[in-house]
Amino acid sequence: MGWFGRLLGEKPDEALPLYNAVVARARAEHWYLAGAVPDTVDGRFDMIATLLAFVMLRLEAELAGGEPAARLAERFVDDMDGQLREIGIGDIIVGKHIGKMMSMLGGRLGAYREGLAAGDVAPALVRNLYRGAAPDDAALTHVRESVMAFHVGLAAMPLPNLLLGELP
Repeated sequence: MGWFGRLLGEKPDEALPLYNAVVARARAEHWYLAGAVPDTVDGRFDMIATLLAFVMLRLEAELAGGEPAARLAERFVDDMDGQLREIGIGDIIVGKHIGKMMSMLGGRLGAYREGLAAGDVAPALVRNLYRGAAPDDAALTHVRESVMAFHVGLAAMPLPNLLLGELP
């Protein structure tokens, strides 16, 4: 935000550093190479939604995490809206797509929450990240271990650092 925005009283997008860090992490090559996540628009959306869900679950564990989680979800909507428009989706249909994407993110939150509680996120990964078509064992193991290391690292990350976009 520039000086003109500050003069008009605009608030900075406090979720932007964390959201950008999640997107950058989701773009890491290892997900698509060693993890066999499809390197497509849908596959990249699925990877962003997966990591975003784990970050939101981390925020959910904090008493003060509700507002940052809501801002993060708003940032996701803004980004997806812009991405849809960039690929040529018209105004009339964008809202429907955004609603579907938010539903998908909510479903992932529930699936990963349940997977963590059961001690195995692999079924949720296959369903949500690979859209039901399980990759080979090595790829699934790579993604499961990487996601679980991310989850453990998030749990140890102090909330202020996380909100600044620091990821494990």
